[in-house]
Amino acid sequence: MQRIIVSGCNGHMGQTVVGLCASDPELEIAAGIDILGQPGEGFPVFSSPVACTVQADVLVDFSHPSALEGLLEFCLKHSLPAVLATTGYSEEQLSLIARAADRIPVFRSANFSLGVNVLLDLVKRAASSLGEDFDVEIVERHHRRKVDAPSGTALMLAGAVSQALPYQPQYVYDRHSVRNPRDRREIGISSVRGGTITGDHTVIFAGLDEVIEISHHAASRDVFAAGAVRAAKFLAGVTSPGLYDMSHLL
Repeated sequence: MQRIIVSGCNGHMGQTVVGLCASDPELEIAAGIDILGQPGEGFPVFSSPVACTVQADVLVDFSHPSALEGLLEFCLKHSLPAVLATTGYSEEQLSLIARAADRIPVFRSANFSLGVNVLLDLVKRAASSLGEDFDVEIVERHHRRKVDAPSGTALMLAGAVSQALPYQPQYVYDRHSVRNPRDRREIGISSVRGGTITGDHTVIFAGLDEVIEISHHAASRDVFAAGAVRAAKFLAGVTSPGLYDMSHLL
């Protein structure tokens, strides 16, 4: 049985992970980490990583970017593989993650939905086939509480398109101040925030007299928790340090 520590266990995503593990006979919640420190159902909850004294096989984090440094220190100290499902990391924090991956297995993705990662593959194929003849625009929509924009998934999609193009495109995030015709080598990325939208992403390929749209709609954030649990199971079979993502899982 695989023992999991859930960081951010009192939040919506953390609670979903806990519920998924409770229904899986191969998994057990060893402990939770949450700034509130409230007791969990059947497992201890610590207010910080340094206070956690429980041994486990993997840590799953659905908390906040500000918790990253303490979590990495904890995982490195205990040689504990980590699944990082939090978004909104800075470039400096991404460097910390890369350095940690030199010593322990780290699984990180901007989106843990299996459908989104299939979308990435479809988008890459479309960009490779359509080439420079189609303009590319990405529109992402999320709930009003999301603080980072554009979403990490939108940037992943832009990266997938860029890899397939014969040139390095320029990302354009805001057109209201641009008083020029659209350059052919741009990828426009637009963000919408409102209501309780879980997460919608659309990649638009606009050509001469025809438009192709490839979209993904998440009806519930539970799909992200399910992907993170799959990632935790995947790390159970990983012995080499490194930075892993959904492409390895798929």
